[in-house]
Amino acid sequence: MGRAMQGDSSGHLRMVNQALEKDSFLSSVKSFPNNITMGPLEEEQKEQVAEGPNCTSRNPVAELLENPDDVRRLMKMERRSETDWEVTQFGHSLSQSQSMDGGVMRGHWFPYLNQFKTRDINLSSCEVLEALAPHILDTRKERMRQAVKNRSYSVCLVVEGLTDYGNVSAAFRSADALGIQSVHVVSNDSTKRYRENRNVGMGAEKWLDIELWSSIEECFRALRLRGYRIAATHVGSDAVSIYDLDWTYPTAIIIGNEHRGISKEALKLSDLHCSIPMKGMVDSFNASVAAGILMHHAVCDRTSRLGSHGDLTQEEHQILLAEFSLRHSMSAVSIVHEFAMRRVEQLKAKL
Repeated sequence: MGRAMQGDSSGHLRMVNQALEKDSFLSSVKSFPNNITMGPLEEEQKEQVAEGPNCTSRNPVAELLENPDDVRRLMKMERRSETDWEVTQFGHSLSQSQSMDGGVMRGHWFPYLNQFKTRDINLSSCEVLEALAPHILDTRKERMRQAVKNRSYSVCLVVEGLTDYGNVSAAFRSADALGIQSVHVVSNDSTKRYRENRNVGMGAEKWLDIELWSSIEECFRALRLRGYRIAATHVGSDAVSIYDLDWTYPTAIIIGNEHRGISKEALKLSDLHCSIPMKGMVDSFNASVAAGILMHHAVCDRTSRLGSHGDLTQEEHQILLAEFSLRHSMSAVSIVHEFAMRRVEQLKAKL
């Protein structure tokens, strides 16, 4: 009995000591200065913790899509305006990379200018990369380089009226994995709250160009201005098999609501209807599964015809790499700003 009480007493003492040590540790952490700059490894570890599968915070895709300003802030490099881009089918020069297709000039949309603005200072993509290079691990740089090498804007994804963020997140994740950089979200009912599904996207939304639209007409108008043909997924007599399409042509893939499918308006305004051949008893796929199959086939078709899916020019590659580097960590923009200020001071000193 006495030994049992003694064991309880010593155990209680250990618990008290541990609590005191923990309290002392927390106090020392609170006393650290707030302006300590993290190294690249610490920054990436912090990012991995924030995006980890056990994170219990709200679905980041849900937060993004409900806050349009956050979506716009996600993209860092200066973006070209719609009037900067002009695509014609008959011999006029294109503002971006171009190729001949049966005598018709074809180009692909690229949204960014070679310019990053911090306060009143403009930096090129080369300068952005120079500023951030010491703050990113070499392994991370190489991963971003490989991702950008396989990126393309020639195929983009449009999700219309989806009510489940799990499906939206899963579609985003597939787009990132397959190298499709541009995704669009059209909400037919801005008052509807989407059902949440945490962590399905695994942080893919951070690396994509996401654009939000309030109507299908507005979205389609912008896509056509950028040179896309619009392919709506639909099971009907006029639908073309996805295996019979040439996916080297700039194409926007439209995925509809989980229950109702694509709206009548979108079907009417699209350029063509396409379908995934099915051999079973059911006649439809889950929305995110259909998006994954379509994007995967488009990438495979482009690779077989062109040799690769990624089709950015050298300049576009560098600009998008600078964009990725700016999105790499929360401190990236402030690091580039400090770099720009030092450059200004150096120039002033020379005068």
